Amino acid sequence: MGRASVAAFAILSGYVNALKPIKQTRAGNTDAALSGIAKSAFRRTGRFVLPAMVATLLSWLLCQFGGYRLASVVDSAWIRDTSPRPSTSFAAAFYDLFANMITTWTDGGNEYDKIQWTLTYLLRGSMLVYLTLFATAYLQPKYRMLAYGIMFLYYWAGGEALIGINIYAGLLLAELSLDPAVHNYVSEHQYLFSVNSFFLMVIGLFFMSYPEENPEWARWSMTLYNLGNHLFPYGSETPRFYPALGTILLAFGINFNSTAKRVLSNTYLCWMGKVSFGIYLLHAPLIRTLLTWMLYGLSSQPRGIKDSLENDISSDWIPLTHRWMVVVVVPVFYVLLYRIAHLWVLHVDPWCGRVTNWVEEQVFREDAKIEKPLLLA
Repeated sequence: MGRASVAAFAILSGYVNALKPIKQTRAGNTDAALSGIAKSAFRRTGRFVLPAMVATLLSWLLCQFGGYRLASVVDSAWIRDTSPRPSTSFAAAFYDLFANMITTWTDGGNEYDKIQWTLTYLLRGSMLVYLTLFATAYLQPKYRMLAYGIMFLYYWAGGEALIGINIYAGLLLAELSLDPAVHNYVSEHQYLFSVNSFFLMVIGLFFMSYPEENPEWARWSMTLYNLGNHLFPYGSETPRFYPALGTILLAFGINFNSTAKRVLSNTYLCWMGKVSFGIYLLHAPLIRTLLTWMLYGLSSQPRGIKDSLENDISSDWIPLTHRWMVVVVVPVFYVLLYRIAHLWVLHVDPWCGRVTNWVEEQVFREDAKIEKPLLLA
């Protein structure tokens, strides 16, 4: 579900960041919308980059103090491959930290937290949202939606299923959710939309389950693979297109299904959404430390043998202490993960916001600091 999660982040980025500017432009407050877009683009960078830097710093500290020592020799290939080794010297450690904080945003590379490779694309996607909103601010809503559709087809034809099509799907969803004509039509045909949206969600979940590799192992996935050869552009990544398309269908289905929206508005589910970015940043380091220690045992000693170039020449990886421990440990780990993410939201995110606001106060012109009242019609 990792690829579907990235698609969901991109769709929500387009949807959430577009709601306020679209409301303002529809109300005739275009100047206020443009001002808000400029400020939001600046704030977005700080509130996106700073939490990632803090997460990298924490992972770097864990690495340098041997927190990933056990993870580098367990029998899980993913845990081993994502567990960096300590730097060779004190100076090299700080150089590695600085270098990885930079490459996270240049080419997606971060040895201390490899799952951060998506962040540079998500940040570019956010800037694409603001650029599109700026360029279409004076268009009539129907032509703005037409522009979103054209850009969606442009990225589809280019085989860009990571960010492009998801961003414009989110923008289109935001526009539709604020359109009075759409609301009236849906209210007049509630039963029809309830049934159709249900099927959209089911098909979306089905597409989202497409495997990242080896689709030939099951008939249903092989059928989707053959369909994708006709549906998607030549040479595109089918394992990325299906989760993206499925997530888009799921999002549109939820938007037009009152029951689904009511269920997903549950207090606990909203809280899980609130801590989702913290979960994204923290889950990999915690898997390589806390979960690994719980599953493999802190007393386990690495048995892997290294050659002179630090290459692994032994497959004698440390196994699980007991397989039944997974049933007990994994639920406990998730409770701890969400608790830690909650603390992150309470303390780290507000700090990043304060730093961003302080920088804004230092660099913005005086007239830009004044929030003009909005004259909503």
